[in-house]
Amino acid sequence: MKKISRLLKYLAEYKGKIGLYFLFNLLSIAFGLLSFTMLIPVLQVLFGISPASSVASAGTGVTHYIDSFKLFLVQQDKQTALGYICVVIVVFTILKNLFLYLALYILNPLRNAVLRRLRDDLFTKTLSLPIGFFTEERKGDLISRMTNDINEVELSIMSVLEVFIREPLTIIAFLGAMIFISYKLTLILFVGLPIAGLIIGRISKSLRKSSNIAQEQLGNMLGVIDETLVGMRVLKAFNAESHQHLRFMKLNNLLFRTRNRIAARREMASPLSETMGIIVVAVILWIGGKMVFSGTGFDGATFVAYIGMFSQIINPFKNLSSAFYNVQKGTSALDRIEHLLTVENAITELADPKPLAAFSNNITFKNVGFSYGDKKILEGIDLVIEKGKTVALVGASGAGKSTLVDLIPRFHDVVAGEILIDGINIKDCKLYDLRRLMGVVSQDPILFNDTIYNNITLGTGGATQERVEEAARIANADNFIKQKPQGYQTIAGDRGARLSGGERQRITIARAVLKNPPILILDEATSSLDTESERLVQDAINNLMKNRTCIVIAHRLSTVQHADEIIVLERGRIAERGTHTGLLSKDGIYKRLVEMQQVK
Repeated sequence: MKKISRLLKYLAEYKGKIGLYFLFNLLSIAFGLLSFTMLIPVLQVLFGISPASSVASAGTGVTHYIDSFKLFLVQQDKQTALGYICVVIVVFTILKNLFLYLALYILNPLRNAVLRRLRDDLFTKTLSLPIGFFTEERKGDLISRMTNDINEVELSIMSVLEVFIREPLTIIAFLGAMIFISYKLTLILFVGLPIAGLIIGRISKSLRKSSNIAQEQLGNMLGVIDETLVGMRVLKAFNAESHQHLRFMKLNNLLFRTRNRIAARREMASPLSETMGIIVVAVILWIGGKMVFSGTGFDGATFVAYIGMFSQIINPFKNLSSAFYNVQKGTSALDRIEHLLTVENAITELADPKPLAAFSNNITFKNVGFSYGDKKILEGIDLVIEKGKTVALVGASGAGKSTLVDLIPRFHDVVAGEILIDGINIKDCKLYDLRRLMGVVSQDPILFNDTIYNNITLGTGGATQERVEEAARIANADNFIKQKPQGYQTIAGDRGARLSGGERQRITIARAVLKNPPILILDEATSSLDTESERLVQDAINNLMKNRTCIVIAHRLSTVQHADEIIVLERGRIAERGTHTGLLSKDGIYKRLVEMQQVK
């Protein structure tokens, strides 16, 4: 129940509706109990016992009205009295089920509201996490937590909340009536039913652990599915379908066996609780029958009504035991959700961040260092990038170029030193203000399964058609977009699959043009393109770079030779710096890279 408290907190704003839910449940249970109370005069009429013989002196409360009703029946003939009793039972039953429906009518929207909030919190948390988190976690497992684990919570926890509320109220109400009729018989229940509960509880202890294993296996399987869909071209090219299928089948078979074990334990709850309940019933029948035969305690009609009331608490006990199993199963899913919700976000803002409305002077790196765990990626970086200048970063793969530019928009945070924009530490700025100043065009053009228009306007808050078309013209994208069947309303496909590499890249450039940022980061934007596409994209990039501060990760010589300063990185440190001509004259690392045509 401790874990479920997070779910219950979401219900705090619905206190009024929760109060109505309790009220309707109480009314439903009360009318159900009264229906069974009416069985006593029915049976007395049928068995030829005068109801007047069981009427006590005038009292107060519900018993007073019941006794008054019995006195009224005494004045009628048996047929008429039976008719009145049947009408009352039908009316009470209708009212019982009406209030039960109203209770469920209120509960279901509340249950769905909790799940909606939980989904929203998960997605919001995922959006807020730094990029480094996603390099460590399996994407399939994250998707599993936001889909299958939420569904498991819905099926295993939220669907039984009504059981934990309604069934205890039912048990308390009917046990109270049974104590009123015969406290001796009811004491036997207080001894027998807890024993049954302990037996069920011991059997269900291992269910939570098995459920957690099943959710992890499902996350692994989703990861394999995602890898298969993304890498389908490679799998087919290398005839590796059978290899991937074996990986999938191994996980699928593990999941099959684990879920069978879970089902075997879960399905044991209902028959076990029913068997234990029937054993208790048999004991009560034996003892209660002796009391009726001896003429002590109550008559046969009252005893039958007592048994009827007891029958009404067997199902609630069964439902509670089954719900206990389901909650144990769902709690493991909730644990995995809780883990994601409580992940510490390393990229945080100050409570009162400094405003950063514009970029006026320079970007300064002061003795900047960065590490992934124990592995140092950057160390001792000192660099000043003046406004309006173009700085190119070159070096071998793994030198730290992409990591260096990722530090500027705070995709990662420095572990040593500081980065300043116009003299303000970027950690002191509002993240939105910081990233609003920057446009990023990466080596892998990221498009979403939406229209070309919406992909271009991403994050800009919308724009007019004229502005979008102007941005596309600057990016050399307008012509090919208008040749598409639906023009700017053409769907780009999953990850832009309906477009060529050059088309995707030009759309991302158009996106950057529309944003019109003063700082531009180009991460090997033409490295994966053919010669013709590279020329079109390079022209678009040249248009984009005009009158902006640019940080370029260089892939080819043509990109960097006109830069104001070239920074050569080696093993996370600045090894050389200068202009293209100056670095060539040094006969160092840069010249060697140029000669090898491996300016990366």
